[in-house]
Formats: sequence, structure tokens, C-alpha cells
Amino acid sequence: MDSIIEEIKNRLDIVDVVGDYLKLEKTGVNYRALCPFHSEKTPSFFVSPTRQIWKCFGCGAGGDIFKFVMMIEGIEFPEALKILAERAGVELRKYDFKENSARQRIFDINQLAVKFFQKQFQSKTGQEAKKYLLSRGINEESIEEWEIGYAPNKWKALKDFLNSKGYKDEEIEKAGLIIKGETGFYDRFRGRIIFPIWNVNSQVVGFGGRIFEKVTGDEKAKYLNIPNSLVYNKSRILYGIDKAKREAREKEKMILVEGYTDVIMTHQAGYRNTVATCGTALTNFHLKILGRYVQNLILCFDADFAGESATERGINLALSQGFDLKIARLPADKDPADLIRENPKLWQEAIDKAMPIMEFYFEVAFSKFDKNSLSGKKGISKFLLPVIKRIPNKIEQGFWIQRLARELRLDERYVYEELKKTETGEVYSKEEDRVLEQRKSKQEIIEENILKILLSHPDLFEELDEEILRVGSPLFSTIIEKARNLYQEKKEIQDWNEYSEYFSDDELEKINILLLEYEVEEEKEIDKRSKDDSRVFWRQSLEACQKELIKIILKERLKGLTEEIKLVEEEKNQKRLSNLIKEFYSLRKRIEKLNS
Repeated sequence: MDSIIEEIKNRLDIVDVVGDYLKLEKTGVNYRALCPFHSEKTPSFFVSPTRQIWKCFGCGAGGDIFKFVMMIEGIEFPEALKILAERAGVELRKYDFKENSARQRIFDINQLAVKFFQKQFQSKTGQEAKKYLLSRGINEESIEEWEIGYAPNKWKALKDFLNSKGYKDEEIEKAGLIIKGETGFYDRFRGRIIFPIWNVNSQVVGFGGRIFEKVTGDEKAKYLNIPNSLVYNKSRILYGIDKAKREAREKEKMILVEGYTDVIMTHQAGYRNTVATCGTALTNFHLKILGRYVQNLILCFDADFAGESATERGINLALSQGFDLKIARLPADKDPADLIRENPKLWQEAIDKAMPIMEFYFEVAFSKFDKNSLSGKKGISKFLLPVIKRIPNKIEQGFWIQRLARELRLDERYVYEELKKTETGEVYSKEEDRVLEQRKSKQEIIEENILKILLSHPDLFEELDEEILRVGSPLFSTIIEKARNLYQEKKEIQDWNEYSEYFSDDELEKINILLLEYEVEEEKEIDKRSKDDSRVFWRQSLEACQKELIKIILKERLKGLTEEIKLVEEEKNQKRLSNLIKEFYSLRKRIEKLNS
């Protein structure tokens, strides 16, 4: 098992793996990005290509490629192993990681369902469904690329097929592909054109179906989507993201449309940086995914979306997170798929001339109200001020305040006064995730600082105060003792990873995380200190940290003595009390001396 993990790590570069999820920026020897695990405006997420680890200095999360994929995808180790092994081209046949896990079974069921639906195009009705797609402008290449299929108008066709492959009804129901009725299970999708839905790793997580034949029970539903499952949540999935992510990063923008066919047709027309939500407005989860690749979004929604609370909530959420939003204005009653099929030039113009979202809101506000009347001025400000207040950049916010004041012919001071009183409303939903920051004790922070200094400057082991080994935590003391012994034996250490046999996996991971922290900190200070000054600085820092660590331990002991003295006083043990008091004053003198 360990050999498989090492082989995967040797074949994959952490910069490439993380770079598929986040937009990384080179900074010295490392890379940085906005952390995907907590909200931040200044990048504190760092990736080290030399150490093959990552670390966020904001929320404290960190680890190797496996830990990153587990956290970003919300999966367990076996699934992360499969994803990375497939990427690395490593066979996992020798490793039994419980293929029968519930999530993996759903992935397998979904993949079989894709093949089943595709095969149905060979039937008479399936051929008619395919002709319909072709008439809508979706060509053969797109049908194959997007693995579009057809669900026959039968009650149990898919169910029986999956049963024949060894899957139980209960498992297929968990995948969302069948429904339990009064007389048993039956297929969810019947008489529909089927669109598979993938996650960012190109795994099929669900399906959407467009009605083609009328069926009993749901003939009124033009589109029918899979329900949420262990692998699918519409609030967290963007249709087409697996195919759009690379081009979006290259073009530094993503186009958002509303439907499956819109995405397929825009990709077919060369706009491969296009995605769609799956029947829901933009959520914080969607924006976290988009933020890995771009900060510029072009929205292709209906022209009358302003006033739709769900759509506006998504836009407000994006604004509050600092996304640069534009609106592509399409002709009335035309969606992207129709426009591309009928007049590709108009589609291109709509994208090229996309209007900044604030320009759009100003246009809507001033078309709704009379700017020359008092009630109109109040209506315009009531419409625009909550939007302006959500803009996190104060310079940009100030620009729009000036613009509003100028167009309303008002003093800016009055607009700012109203802005202060304006409520923006809550844009985050209660279900949205929170990364709990792991709080470290003061002792842990100081111990880590000591380790960073000694591991980065092993010649400073000669300055080590032996007392900190007695008072430090077990992991801290063990790493120091091992590292010091190794340095004394080798005399020079270029890379601690070359001596991995000396350390446990936990110890080596801790060493690499701390050295990455040191690199980032030193990089910030590199222009301020010469090489000689740097060594003096770190020697003085080591001395200060050691003194502080001893003080912390002494103070803890002093607290304990205080409680012990109270107990001994009640027991009236004078000899024991006398000894405790002497120790108490001795410790206090040591602390006072350390403070001086």
C-alpha cells in the first residue's frame, strides 16, 4: 500500500494537481492562491513544489496531494486514491480499498447508466430523439462528447438492466435512477433525452432528462433532474465544469448560461469556457468552484432577471466575494442555444459587449424610476444602495457612489449617509459550509517556531537549551532530538526528506509543513536582511522563543502550585506546605528574571 502511494506521489506534481482546482500564482520558489477552504481576500494558501505539500496560513489546513483532493472533493481516502491513481496511470488491482463503498457503487451505477442510455439511440424512438437533437443544432461530435442518451418509455428498462449487472434496487434508488412506488420500483427517466452530469474530475454524478415522449405521471415536467445523492448535490455542481475549467483559466473568464443545451451549443461554437447551474441559482459552493479558476464571470440570463430573488441572491453573493460580473444581453426570447444556431454573430457580439453588472443595475434603476422626482430619487437609491454596499472593494464602491450622486444631482455626503443605513440582507444560506479554524495554544505556536528555526538553520542546534526538551510536547521533543542527532552525524543537511527513514510519516509531514511556513516568512523578509543579518535574526529569535516556552511551562507549574498549596493548607501539613511555598517563590523569581 505504501509503495502505491509513493508511486503516485512520484508520478504527480502537487502544483499540477492543485492547479487543476485553483489559480496558482508563482511567488519565489512556491505558489500561492486564495484558500478554497475558507473565505479570504488576500492569498494565504501556499503550495511547495520542492516539498510537494500545501499549507493555508489562514485556516491552518495543510498536507499532501491526497489530503488536498479529499478536502476539496469532500471524499474519503479510497476515493482520493482512485482519482489520483487514475491520473498518475497507476494500477490499483493489488489494493483492495472496498470497491463496494456506497459512493463508489453509485459512480459505477451511473457509468453503466450512461452506456445504457447511449445504446437506446439505436432503437426506433431513440433515432427520432437523436434527429431532434440534430435539428436543434447539436452535432454528432457533441452528442458523443457529452455522452447524451435516451431513456426508453418503459417502466423498468434501466432497472432491469442494472439488476442484471448485480446491483440491487436499493442501491439504484440511492443513485436516484429509480423510484419506489406502491407496486415496486420503476425508472425515474422514461421517454426522455438524457444528459449526464459530471463533477470537476469527470465522474458521472447524476443526470438530467428532457421530455421527448409523453409519459404517465410527469408529462408536464419539461426537464427532470436527478435528486440529491451521496455524490450529487445541485447546489455544488456546475454542468460542464470538467470540460470548461482549462479554457476558463486560459481566457481568465467563465460564461454562465442556464441550460444543458446552452452549454453544449456554446462549447460547440468554440466558447468552451461555459458552464451552467443544474436547475438552481448560483450558490456559495458554485462560486467557490468558479473561484478556483477565474474571477471574471459573464452571465447569460434572461433579460428580465432583475427582480428574481433567487437569481439576484446569486449575483449579490458573487459581488460580495469580489467577482467581476458582466451581463451578456441577448435578444428577447432567445437563449444562447437558439442564438448560436440562428445567428452566431449576434451571440459573439453579446459576449464581446457584455455590460458590467453595475452598469446594468443602473440602467434598470433609472428606467424604473424618474430621477427628477423626489420619490424617484428615493426609489433609485433604494434599488442601488444595497448592491453598492455589497461591493467589497472600497475604491470601486466609492466610484459607484460618486456616479449615483452625480446622476441624482445630490451631494455625495447624503448618499454616503444613506449607504451607512442600508441593509444588504444575508447572502449566505445556512447550509453553506464553514471551515473551523484549528486554534493552537501559545505553547504549540512557540514550539513550531523553534522547530522552524532549527530545521532551517541546523547549525543553531548548538544554541539549543536542553530544558525545552524536558518541558516541550512529545512530538516537538522527538523531532528535535532526531534532527539534532542526524545533523551531528551528517554535519550538513540540505533536505530533511533525504533522510525519511529517520522520521515517522507524521514527523516528516510536520517537518515539511513547518519548512514551507519558514520559506514563506523568510521570502517576505528577504529584501530587508542580508545573509549574515538573517542568521543573527534567527539566532535571536530562537533565544526569544526558548525563553518564552520556558516561561509558559513555569507559569503553568505556578498555577498548579497555587492550587496544591491551598489543598495542603487545608490538610495542615506544615512541612509539605513549607516546601511548596519555597518552590513557588523560586519559580516566581525565575519568571521575573526571564521577564527582565
